[in-house]
Amino acid sequence: MIINNCWNDFFTEEWKKEYFIKLVNDVNSEYDNFRIFPPRGSVFNAFKFSSYTETKVVILGQDPYHGFGQAMGLSFSVPKGVQLPPSLRNIYKELFSDLGIKRTSGCLQDIAEQGVLFLNASLTVREGQPNSHAQLGWQTFTDNVIKHLNEKNEQVIFILWGSFAKAKSCLIANPCHKILTSAHPSPFSATAFFGNRHFSKTNNLLCSAGLSVINWEETS
Repeated sequence: MIINNCWNDFFTEEWKKEYFIKLVNDVNSEYDNFRIFPPRGSVFNAFKFSSYTETKVVILGQDPYHGFGQAMGLSFSVPKGVQLPPSLRNIYKELFSDLGIKRTSGCLQDIAEQGVLFLNASLTVREGQPNSHAQLGWQTFTDNVIKHLNEKNEQVIFILWGSFAKAKSCLIANPCHKILTSAHPSPFSATAFFGNRHFSKTNNLLCSAGLSVINWEETS
């Protein structure tokens, strides 16, 4: 598997492991027999847009959107022209409240390319069946991604929204990293999500570490 950046070494090692070989076979079987999202070529987009060395922020989601045309391989993101899902609408409301920034497109690729890894715990899903691939082995893989990022000696900010994401904090033990937590932006918990100011807090932490801040404005 070729990612065309410095994630390649990590993928090469995972590819040798028994769980990952089984995972790939099971996911391929799912694509052959069901409608699976995102499209095959987009499954690893998060890693293609944010290389290991450049990743300085991780925003963790649970699994891809399960509606047609929504998932694009980045947590919370949808392709340009696709209606904003409820959670993303609430993320944008908080962004506007926090920094006065108004985004209209649901595509987050421009942010990802600045070193923000939009990582879902499971990278594929069956149409209309949320969490349908949660037991295939993806979480072993993405937990290993988080552990690999934990090994970096340059600060990474992990943004964990909701109880599922917060549970991953046990994988982040390196004291140079920072963790921001809050409720999930889902309409079911958004009241507690609003006001977390994670966008400005992220940039303040990056600035304090001597790292370039994220431009959350829509640029493409």
